Amino acid sequence: MKRESVSSGAPWEASVAYSRAVRVGDHIYVSGTTAVRPDGTIEGDGDAYAQTVAVLGIIRRALERLGSSIEDVVRTRMFVTDIDQWEAIGRAHGEVFRDVRPASTMVEVTRLIERGVLVEIEADAIVHS
Repeated sequence: MKRESVSSGAPWEASVAYSRAVRVGDHIYVSGTTAVRPDGTIEGDGDAYAQTVAVLGIIRRALERLGSSIEDVVRTRMFVTDIDQWEAIGRAHGEVFRDVRPASTMVEVTRLIERGVLVEIEADAIVHS
């Protein structure tokens, strides 16, 4: 099967050896995605809702580059540093996935890749042929 990968342009992708997203056949796997910009600043610093919106935008663009869309997402995994922010994070997730309703998980973790990052999201999609 053909394998396609896309990069988000983050400088650490090469050193850590990962892709933003990988497509194999009809399946797309989007890596854990945060709101850290390539210059190291955080979009929506201190705001879980704004970070989630930014993350979902990055995921949307990665899917589109691989010939897919948000409508093809079947699963999301959300890692959050403060589960008390679940409503703000869930609201942003719901705005994007209201009609799609993928299987989803939200888990509180101690820390993410950068201090100040409140949300990291993975997504899996199956492209409808």
